[in-house]
Amino acid sequence: MSHHDHDDHGVNRRKVLECMTWAGTGVLWTISGGVPRSLGLVDAAQAAEKKASGLTFLQISDSHVGFDKPANPNALGTLEEAVGKINSVPVKPSFMIHTGDISHLSKASEFDDADRIISQAKLDVHYVPGEHDFLDEEVKFYKERYGKGTRGAGWYSFDAGGVHFIGLVNVVDLKAGGLGNLGGEQLEWLEADLKGRSKSTPVVVFAHIPLWTVYPQWGWGTEDGARALDYLKGFGSVTVLNGHIHQVMQKVEGNVTFHTARSTAFPQPAPGTAASPGPMKVEDAKLRSVLGIASVNFKMGEERLAIIDTPLQG
Repeated sequence: MSHHDHDDHGVNRRKVLECMTWAGTGVLWTISGGVPRSLGLVDAAQAAEKKASGLTFLQISDSHVGFDKPANPNALGTLEEAVGKINSVPVKPSFMIHTGDISHLSKASEFDDADRIISQAKLDVHYVPGEHDFLDEEVKFYKERYGKGTRGAGWYSFDAGGVHFIGLVNVVDLKAGGLGNLGGEQLEWLEADLKGRSKSTPVVVFAHIPLWTVYPQWGWGTEDGARALDYLKGFGSVTVLNGHIHQVMQKVEGNVTFHTARSTAFPQPAPGTAASPGPMKVEDAKLRSVLGIASVNFKMGEERLAIIDTPLQG
């Protein structure tokens, strides 16, 4: 377990980038006064119990149940370890968000295994699909389990604790290089969903592929994501949560904070540091130090970051 703290004058940029490269997977979010803040599941939970008020929820991502290659021969086991960490949190979250790639090959047995493990957290879970969840013919396995009551390929919204949550699907009709795509129908729905809502309402958007352009050469971005973000410009507090790239990165742009979560299954290389994205093999003894629990603490309108890394082991 390691802590990457900040002082009153901010953090050293190099240290921030190093933390962002190796931080972990699950994120505990709390919303108080309309401002989302993330907390380390182990170290910050005790403080959260005493200080946090308002809505608290979890984010996990990229479980890839069924993956068994050298980068992690037991992805189901590391998902189970992550759920064990979640169950150790003193403050029970209101619910969990899973930002896609629940399965690796969209097999019914993989979804069965994922449900069996994730249900041990005893939390309501709100899902969006990753591209690995849409591999079966007619995409029936994902839709039958998680698509009830959703629109189109599985987008939807809900309200909780005074916050408006929007689950988007950007893994259908991927564009050149694997860039995500929302499509006209979903964008029209999003515009209508937001219309008439008070601009003071905190909004949390979650999708699998990042809505901001992380590294287009590897398809790490959403081609029409800017259109979705245009609809969110007038809101005072917007948080966008994604997975897909298997590493923590954060960007604050105006009223919008972007945050990508790590995988519970395997790491991927940092942008541009390898010939292509994909499962990255690390030493067996190091694997659980690059999977696990991570958080990024932030306050809207400030540049200071505090990143807490709580790996599955170490």
